[in-house]
Amino acid sequence: MQSRSGAPTLEAVAKRAGVSRATVSRVVNGSPKVTPDVLASVRQAIEELGYVPNRAARSLASRRTQAIALVVPEDTAKVFDEPYFAQIVQGVATHLATTDYALSLLISSAGSTEKTRRYLLGGNVDGAVVVSHHKDDPLLEGVAGTLPLVFGGRPFEPVPPHTHYVDADNVGGARAAVEHLVKLGRRRIATIAGPADMTAGQDRLRGWEEALVAAGLQADLAERGDFSPASGAKAMRALLATGAPIDGVFAANDQMALGAYAVLAEHDLRIPEDVAIVGFDDDRAASTALPPLTSVAQPSSEMGAEMARLLIQLIDGKGSVPEATVMPTELHVRASSAAQLKLSA
Repeated sequence: MQSRSGAPTLEAVAKRAGVSRATVSRVVNGSPKVTPDVLASVRQAIEELGYVPNRAARSLASRRTQAIALVVPEDTAKVFDEPYFAQIVQGVATHLATTDYALSLLISSAGSTEKTRRYLLGGNVDGAVVVSHHKDDPLLEGVAGTLPLVFGGRPFEPVPPHTHYVDADNVGGARAAVEHLVKLGRRRIATIAGPADMTAGQDRLRGWEEALVAAGLQADLAERGDFSPASGAKAMRALLATGAPIDGVFAANDQMALGAYAVLAEHDLRIPEDVAIVGFDDDRAASTALPPLTSVAQPSSEMGAEMARLLIQLIDGKGSVPEATVMPTELHVRASSAAQLKLSA
């Protein structure tokens, strides 16, 4: 059964799944009173038919909540430790202050995935911004295509149809960071890369590699971290343990770069005289570090505001919303990479 517009209806989903209309409604609204096998059947029917709840009708029935969710699939400690998240929240909140929408912050750690999904599908919000999304994250199973979403950061390939995201130029920013080190005469440039299950981690690694290959240098000194200072320290120790000469480091974020600072000091290596360092994000800690950290600035607050703006545009159905919005980055040079290194033969 289809509506006059040709779109599949709730009744059509119920018929395909072999359940009642009320059961389909409970699944769509995130009710926990549905058995796993029925839930799977209904979700399969929704996917096969391409069913999307009629949000315009819900609005006419006074079910518009005037609220959006900012979903962060990370542990609580990480969310409050990393300055990036604060800047994103600030940007989203600043834009929403000019609208009638309220903000719900959902920190969805590994143990709360199903609860978060039920909340998103339970009619509590009109849409969601999702930041720090990981590959194969189960959180959005059944949510994408049902609720308007805007991602902070490019989703993994293949990007699903009608997926909207706002990202920084991670490849270009990383490339500029490494080109800066190359221009200073650094020739053995390592990287502390981000997580492999996040596109920011992959893209910044790609920019590092592209810059080294273009300069005719080896791209063979790489260790991964999880964007935390502790992981940056661990990666720096692993790089030094190889015994390979290192005169430059590009870290995929500032927090990992600062973790590397302490390890270099333990090994009596001076910054920047022995090892020049560049980070990414240009968070508050970059300018107050000793020495101040050269970093690739991304417009995190502006990105948050743009995510909120695009999401409200999707919810209201007004105008064409671009699927990909990529914002420029800028290298801020400070003392961690200021000293020139004499070129060796």
